[in-house]
Amino acid sequence: MKYLNALVLLMVTSQFSEAQMVYSVDYKNQADVSVFVVDYANQADLKVFKVDYSNQANGNEGLWFFTDYANQADKKIFFVEYQNQSDLKIFFVDYHNQAGWQSKSKKQLLY
Repeated sequence: MKYLNALVLLMVTSQFSEAQMVYSVDYKNQADVSVFVVDYANQADLKVFKVDYSNQANGNEGLWFFTDYANQADKKIFFVEYQNQSDLKIFFVDYHNQAGWQSKSKKQLLY
């Protein structure tokens, strides 16, 4: 019974986990989300900070860890060349505390 409770808890919490471990794919049809990197922070839907370790990529607040393999990622992304081809516009920031959503309307893309 103890193991069954633990299994149920794991299944429930994994459904609500927020994806921030990402993998960059080579083709758009392989991606969950297409992304365009903008030139200025005020143009972005999400300001992203690349973390060094996977355990730092908690929550859906722009802290991304790029995995080495697609099966390790919560979301697969494809970087597009033009803004109008993207689902999400991002800007890479230099500091951890600068990361976050500018436009909460697109937040569901990374759940």
